[in-house]
Amino acid sequence: MIKSANARNVSELLNSEQDVIYFIPKYQREYVWSKRNWELLFDDLLNNEKDHFLGSIICINTKDDALDIDKLELIDGQQRMTTLSILLSALYCHLKEKRKEDVNNEDLATDLVNLKYKVILKSDKKTLRVQPSISGQNSMDYKFIIGKELGILEHYEHSKNAGLRRLYKAFRYFLGRLQELDDTGSEIFDLNETVNYLKKVNNSILVKIEVDNLSDAFTLFETLNNRGVPLSPIDLIKNSFLNELEKIDDGSIDNNFNKWLSLIQNLSDEYQIQERFLRHFYNSYKNEKGYEIKGISKALRSNLIDIYDNLIKRNAKDFFIKLYGSSEIYNQLIFPENENNSKAVRNSLKDLINIGGAPSYALLLFVFEKYNLEDVEKVNLIVFLVKYFVRRNITDTPPTRDLDNIFIEIVKKLYNNGPYDLNIIKEFLLDSSRIASDKLFEEKLNGNLYEENSGATRFILCKLEEENNKTKESFVDLWVRDDKNKFIWTIEHIFPQGENIPSEWIEMIADGNKELALELQSKYVHTLGNLTLTGYNSKLSNMSFEKKRDRVNKEGVSVGYKNGLFLNETIKNLPEWTTEKIKERSADLIERIVKYYKVEN
Repeated sequence: MIKSANARNVSELLNSEQDVIYFIPKYQREYVWSKRNWELLFDDLLNNEKDHFLGSIICINTKDDALDIDKLELIDGQQRMTTLSILLSALYCHLKEKRKEDVNNEDLATDLVNLKYKVILKSDKKTLRVQPSISGQNSMDYKFIIGKELGILEHYEHSKNAGLRRLYKAFRYFLGRLQELDDTGSEIFDLNETVNYLKKVNNSILVKIEVDNLSDAFTLFETLNNRGVPLSPIDLIKNSFLNELEKIDDGSIDNNFNKWLSLIQNLSDEYQIQERFLRHFYNSYKNEKGYEIKGISKALRSNLIDIYDNLIKRNAKDFFIKLYGSSEIYNQLIFPENENNSKAVRNSLKDLINIGGAPSYALLLFVFEKYNLEDVEKVNLIVFLVKYFVRRNITDTPPTRDLDNIFIEIVKKLYNNGPYDLNIIKEFLLDSSRIASDKLFEEKLNGNLYEENSGATRFILCKLEEENNKTKESFVDLWVRDDKNKFIWTIEHIFPQGENIPSEWIEMIADGNKELALELQSKYVHTLGNLTLTGYNSKLSNMSFEKKRDRVNKEGVSVGYKNGLFLNETIKNLPEWTTEKIKERSADLIERIVKYYKVEN
């Protein structure tokens, strides 16, 4: 399995006189080391004597011709090797500036030449010795650094926004450390200190392990990868898939990696969503023959790797096909605008996302994939789930810790029943142990709703507005976000929150009594009757009631309580805002909410 394993220092691994390159295959994750990792590496090398041990790398020699250069495919070690190359690049730039101060220093000139050819091959003066993955624009960013900052690469592309990504940040971090000054304003890394530090880098040790094939590499990879940034379950499951599929079909690694990329693209770039899908998949299908793992009743973050290692080894090829198909269904759930969703299904799925109904995706994944439902059946199910989650999120009943188990049990009941039956779902969820009573729901709605759950509060305010303002010209999209992904329309407290209550409000609410105003604020400010929606929250803020009510923008369009929203109908013409008005409005809104979110079998 292991072709060779030798301890080598960095100077040997990147020998300027040898034609050896280290390339990261495209199926590897992108560069992920951060400032903490850069700092640890820099300081470890600085504070230790020479021959400091940096870990191991695993590679496959892919050289086709004996006369060709050694092409080492890095299966493990890309973070270390890439970072070391960037550190050497920073040292090159720093020493090049030192050369300007001492142009006759021959030793320094030799160090610069050796450094240069640790970054590019001496034989052609253009081939990069370490070649990062194309993932995350790593390859382009790296060439841009070597070309622009070092000036030793003629042909490179301008990498837009490279400065915002990790490779360039790493380079700037290392160069910044080398340019630091002490308390007296003197250089910490003068010429002698920089040369000494370069020697420590060159003499640091890595164990270089060469193997014959990918299968052997992946086996070692999972065993030895205990340094640097820990691999996520997604990374390890991907590697397990690629390893098993490569055993089945030697040479299929690129094709299988592209398939994996397609699967991940169905799930978005967010790791949490990818992981959630893997948990939901197992929880949805563990009842079917061939998918249950003995002793594992539920997929958790802690057991995902065990689950998928087991399933992959059973039949990697067929299992991947099944998993990919489910990822397409999951895409419909997390991206409602999917062309396979009708308009009604899209709207209901958007509501489910906005109320935070993701725990039910295990159920929806199973239902959407197993049963050929009509759109009306899908909508009826999703609408019911939305109502369920409104009540659950407002009351925190049942607790979050029980939700996964609840939906796993529903899937099991549907699986055992055979045909799809919405009543099975309703009966189970409407059990008194799994849903808040009408009394508790109304009690919570009457409390400090915003303070207890601002997200659910915003949802029900938006839905009240949408349901009662569908035909008005002033209807707006209340879910639109700005370029920072924040909601433009936010909750506005009519009677302002905050301890510094403006004098106009103290006078209106409490006849000038500040202590009473604070007492009333504590009791009513976060209640439903005191809340509305605005796209100009920062502009209204602590203004007097009259100014909030009558506020207009530069074009003379109302942005206050006369903006045409249904939620402001009972506010827009009031001369003042009192606790009695808050209580009256609360009662009206709560009556509407309780009626709309009534759940019946």
